[in-house]
Amino acid sequence: MILDAAIEVHKFLGPGLPESVYKACFIKELSLREIPYRLDVPFVINYKGSTFKNELKIDILVAEEVAVRIIADDNSLQSSHLGYLNTALRFTDKNTAILINFNFTKLIDGFKRITKEF
Repeated sequence: MILDAAIEVHKFLGPGLPESVYKACFIKELSLREIPYRLDVPFVINYKGSTFKNELKIDILVAEEVAVRIIADDNSLQSSHLGYLNTALRFTDKNTAILINFNFTKLIDGFKRITKEF
C-alpha cells in the first residue's frame, strides 16, 4: 500500500523536485486511497527511568504502524536518515519504517524498508 502510493506519486512527478512537494503529494495519495496517517508524530526518549521530551518526530505514521520518512536527496539512502528511522523504531512500539527517496529515476532504488531489531 505504501509502495504503491509512492510509485503513483513518482510516476506523475518524476525525480528532481523538492522534498516538500513529494511529501504533500504522497499524503494526498494516501488520502485518496483512504489509508489513515498522522503527521509529525512526536516520540520521547526513555533513559534509565527518566523520560526526556525532545523534538523528535515521525514524519508520517501510516495506519498507526509504519514510520515513513520522505526525502529527495542526491540519489542516496543516507545513513543519517536510516539512523533516524532506527531511533524512531527503538523508542516507539512501531516495528517497521520506510525511507522513500523520490530523487531516483527508478523509485524502487530509493525505497528502503527497515524493521526493528529485537
